[in-house]
Amino acid sequence: MNEQFGIGQPVSRFEDPRLLRGEGRYVNDIMVPGQVHLVLLRSPHAHARIVSIDSSAALAAPGVLGVFTVADLERDGVGTTAPAFKRSRPDGSPMFWRAHPGLAKEKVRHVGEPVAAVVAESEAQAKDAADLVAVEYDPLPVDGAVWAECPDNVSNLFEVGNKAATEAAFARAAHIVKRRYEVSRVHAQFMEPRGALGQWDAGEGRYTLHCDVQYPHRVREVLAGLLQVPEHRVRVVCNDVGGAFGAKGWAHLEHRIVLWLARKLGRPVKWLCDRSEAPLADDHARDLVSEAELALDAGHRFLGLRVRNTSALGAYVSSDRNLLPSFANLGSLAGMYLLPAAHISVIGMLSHTSSLAPYRGNGRPEAIYILERLIDDAARELNVGRVELRRRNLIPPSAMPYRTAITFTYDCGEFEKGLDKALKLSKWSDFSSRREISKSKGKLRGIGLANAIERAAAPGMEYAEVRFDASGTATLMVGTTSQGQGHETMYRQIAGTRLGLAQADLRVVEGDSDAVAFGAGSFGSRSAAIGGTALWHAADKVIAKGKRIAAHLLEAADADIAFAAGRFAIAGTDRSLAWKDIARAAYGAPLPAGIEPGLVEGASFSPVQETFPNGTHVCEVEVDPETGSVTPVSYVVVDDVGNEINPLTLEGQVVGGIVQGLGQILMERIVYDPESGQLLTASFMDYAMPRAGDLCNFEVGHNPVPTKLNPLGAKGAGEAGTVGALAAAMNAIVDALGTENIDMPATPERVWRALRTPLSSR
Repeated sequence: MNEQFGIGQPVSRFEDPRLLRGEGRYVNDIMVPGQVHLVLLRSPHAHARIVSIDSSAALAAPGVLGVFTVADLERDGVGTTAPAFKRSRPDGSPMFWRAHPGLAKEKVRHVGEPVAAVVAESEAQAKDAADLVAVEYDPLPVDGAVWAECPDNVSNLFEVGNKAATEAAFARAAHIVKRRYEVSRVHAQFMEPRGALGQWDAGEGRYTLHCDVQYPHRVREVLAGLLQVPEHRVRVVCNDVGGAFGAKGWAHLEHRIVLWLARKLGRPVKWLCDRSEAPLADDHARDLVSEAELALDAGHRFLGLRVRNTSALGAYVSSDRNLLPSFANLGSLAGMYLLPAAHISVIGMLSHTSSLAPYRGNGRPEAIYILERLIDDAARELNVGRVELRRRNLIPPSAMPYRTAITFTYDCGEFEKGLDKALKLSKWSDFSSRREISKSKGKLRGIGLANAIERAAAPGMEYAEVRFDASGTATLMVGTTSQGQGHETMYRQIAGTRLGLAQADLRVVEGDSDAVAFGAGSFGSRSAAIGGTALWHAADKVIAKGKRIAAHLLEAADADIAFAAGRFAIAGTDRSLAWKDIARAAYGAPLPAGIEPGLVEGASFSPVQETFPNGTHVCEVEVDPETGSVTPVSYVVVDDVGNEINPLTLEGQVVGGIVQGLGQILMERIVYDPESGQLLTASFMDYAMPRAGDLCNFEVGHNPVPTKLNPLGAKGAGEAGTVGALAAAMNAIVDALGTENIDMPATPERVWRALRTPLSSR
């Protein structure tokens, strides 16, 4: 194997040439004979009673095969999902939740809720026919109960931490700093909007779904339950995805509908989400208000943290996925700090909005935002340096493994070292001179930092398989699913390093529930650490079998065979065999008893605990006080993601994550009108997205502390950039403005008003 393609090398992505040539295979690239098109008629109301649905004109339109409502779904026995998490309301009664039935039943409860399904020969015909479906609505107010059975809209209460210890810590505190923060609702703006193509094979009695999800095997399991068939009767295939970030992960409403209709109509059914439809059709993210308090002693050491969050879950809670953003990563609120006591409570509220779902970081960016803003605000209130306050409370390497006050146990980390590297790279000590230069130009300049730590690669099984053919080349079958992270390159690097094969002799297959035996999928920064480890173990097993075959061919004892750089040799001699010799014998030569023919080995891996990537972010901004515009001028991050498999793709992932965080701080926000419930940010005319000209150069530093939780020493990196970016950027903006009187997004109007509004008016 050429060493320039091994683990740790900055290898350009193997998947890029075909994508750049337009040879990708997204859902819309898949055309099957006889396919028809589905369009979903969506509600224009946030809350209304459905009085009647008249589809007669639509059914008479050219090319229309049918118009369907929830009554048709229920008549055919298509099921619904349910959350498995056990939660209670504040009074101890069971959590209130309602799953979406697939199409609206009796009432609509948010703008964009699907009401009817229209199928026609072409997409244009289906869209025209959808306009002809006459739905009579009786509008209802949006300021009351989303569901009559839950008049206070409280779905559930979740608590974590030691409440008594936290109360005791606050009772003896010398200082208590209290703040309220808002984390805005956002939408994962994928490069490729969602889509699905459903097929029914009457001969085999099987469904096939082509879609863009993050865990095909889990989607297969859900759909099999909804359609009331065994799992082996459902195949889920993902090819190229075009961005997912958590929001494409689950079995969406459209998936069950296209499969149901494919069987009902005897034709393949395709649904494609328009860019303008996506903000209405997709789940949203973040959206919480936090009341946070930090207790400190007279020496400014942290004693306790108390946080009360309120999360807007949406109108429907159909699965655990809708609950996860509100509570899944509250442990990140402990940060990198020696924090003896903490108590967190989360109220999940129903709202006339789309449901929540995981989005890059899934609770970690929100947690770090709350904590790191609170530390900055405490430093100002107590007149102590921001760096000094953090440094005084950092967990030292000697304390590892360290069990935090909120669920997590950190296995390793050198936090102060990373902080010092980031301060040096950002020229933190010279900031005052840069501020003066900006001041001379009539601009305000601010600098902010955030220490970010996140949970990654949480326990959960992943599968991989190494499948040699008789010529000595190999196919790598992996249970994860790429959404653009560069899995094909990463897995080739891992297998190439372990097996000693050239990159041209390796092929990667993932995203097909028929081809790969099992896979939990890609989420939570788990692919490298867990999927890569499963592949490493599968490679070990195939090497072990190769040694036995080599011993037979070389007429040596198994123990005398050594393997290195793709060759099996008798130790201390020049007699050796390559993989092509082993593979040829495995599939053709007579083998002794006890050696099964063939050269295919699979392995599973589930870690004993999660890993904890961490880093320090430093952001510098310049603000025009006349217009309120904020311009990032410098961004430095020093990350510890453990051993780095590919530094080049790692940097791309980190920078991409930072940009998503900056987008939320500077401009991105889903806005509903409070009186009508209308979505006011349903297009890029209203929902601003960051462009290259809005940003700055990024400098990515490294502070690798390999974990011992997997043989690769990898911690995970996919979400690290976003986790720290929100807090670092907002802290920089607050530093520039000299006022805390602002919440995200820091749009020019908000900044302009913050500069002119007394803090007490907030």
